[in-house]
Amino acid sequence: MIDKEGYRENVAIIILNDDQKVLWAKRSNENAWQFPQGGIKSNEKIEEAMYRELKEEVGIKKEKVEILGRTNDWLYYDVPKKWIRKDNNLYKGQKQIWFLLKFLGNENDIFLKNSPKPEFDSYDWIDYWDANDEVIDFKREVYSKALKQLSIFIKS
Repeated sequence: MIDKEGYRENVAIIILNDDQKVLWAKRSNENAWQFPQGGIKSNEKIEEAMYRELKEEVGIKKEKVEILGRTNDWLYYDVPKKWIRKDNNLYKGQKQIWFLLKFLGNENDIFLKNSPKPEFDSYDWIDYWDANDEVIDFKREVYSKALKQLSIFIKS
C-alpha cells in the first residue's frame, strides 16, 4: 500500500540470537545484504505483517521468536530513481516499522527456500552495529535510526 506521499508501508525485522548477533540475509542472485523486510497488505495489522514476512522470507515461525521491541513511529527512506520501475510514478520509497526479535530456535528453524522465488539465498550472524556499515548506501540512514532506537531493548 502506497500512501499519498509515495511511501510504501513496510515492516523490517532484526533477529537477535543468544550470542547478541543479528541475522543478516543475502538477496537471491545479488551481492546485497539486508535485514528481512516486506510490505504490509491492506487490512493487515503491522504485527501480522511482521510474522508473515518473517515466515515468507526466512522461514522462521512465530513461536520461534519473542518480540523485544519495535519503533514507535515510521522510519522513511527514499529509493533512488534508477531503482524505481518507470511505470510507478507514485512510488518514492518505504516507510517502515522496525521490530527487534529474540530468536528462540536453532539453525534448523531458518529456511530460506520456502517459495518458488526466495528473497534470500544465504544468511549469516553478524555483530549488531555492523549492519549499518554493510547495507546499501540509500538505506544506511534508516538502518542507523532503527538500530539506535531498538538497541535499548538489548540486555547486556
